[in-house]
Amino acid sequence: MHFDHAGIATTDADDLASLYVDLLDAERVHREEFDGMLVVFIETGDGYLELLEPLGDEGAIAKYLQDRDGGIHHVAYATDDVEAALANARDLGVDLIDEEPRPGAWGHDVAFCHPKSTGGVLVEFVEH
Repeated sequence: MHFDHAGIATTDADDLASLYVDLLDAERVHREEFDGMLVVFIETGDGYLELLEPLGDEGAIAKYLQDRDGGIHHVAYATDDVEAALANARDLGVDLIDEEPRPGAWGHDVAFCHPKSTGGVLVEFVEH
């Protein structure tokens, strides 16, 4: 596995994307509406920033922003086999949010580990 992206919760993904493009001399490489969110990916050369803006008052990102002003929501690691990554996590005693992979942004299968088992960090496996 290797680092894939950091998911950042925000109230304005396009505005934050413009800032990061200029600040990091980076490129906006993908934008979509997915699962009640606007999702924008910025390529940084060593992975991506995934900017997550809720399109309503429901969902994980909307709830996250109710308690915070924004910030890093999760860290994602790329894998060739998300099911194997989940099995390994189970074997290590990691509590899972997703017992099975589910569709994620950009057409990838994803699964999340519960932060109470990973040092307070929401960890995502993303299959490429």
